[in-house]
Amino acid sequence: METKAASSDQDAEVVFKEDFESGLDQWEILDPKTWELNTNDGNATFGITDRKSEYVPPVRSPGHVALIRDLELADFDITFRVRSTLDTGNHRDCCVFFCYQDDQHFYYTHLGAKPDPHSGQIMIVKEAPRLALTENEKLTPWNDDWHTVRLERNSKTGSIKVFFDDMQTPHMEVIDKTFSKGRVGIGSFDDMNEFDDVVVRKRTF
Repeated sequence: METKAASSDQDAEVVFKEDFESGLDQWEILDPKTWELNTNDGNATFGITDRKSEYVPPVRSPGHVALIRDLELADFDITFRVRSTLDTGNHRDCCVFFCYQDDQHFYYTHLGAKPDPHSGQIMIVKEAPRLALTENEKLTPWNDDWHTVRLERNSKTGSIKVFFDDMQTPHMEVIDKTFSKGRVGIGSFDDMNEFDDVVVRKRTF
């Protein structure tokens, strides 16, 4: 079934597209030994190959981080397809990183299967272990299929909205203005995923 974007694309400029057909030059991967390019039925994807990461962050936060090079944004959305390749139970997840300034200053959304204070929430990392900004109670309906994720950030209002398959109704949302601008990326806390068709749009709200 075709899904519609949560807001109009008329006020958006596509500033990044990635289908992984031309390699990984556009990415900075913090744990490169646990990521790899895959080809399935002639289609290239980018996947996490091991739950244990080579990257150990300075405060408790995700271990699998792939950041887009040379792109810092304040108002934007990122959309991509993702497939979870290992069922790890309640915390089966993927993550979206945004307003990333360094390894101790950023937001991320944790799309964990079953929410609790450390799963299925929008998180902030600010010189301390990750802290949930939301009190989400919605399950993230992971299975072995491909899903569509979209995150929208409005720095002026502080709005953060995350969508999972349903592009009309946010799966999670919160208001926070701690970080106004930064890098954008994809990954996981400690799970295994496969990613494709990443699109980032710069927005004017």
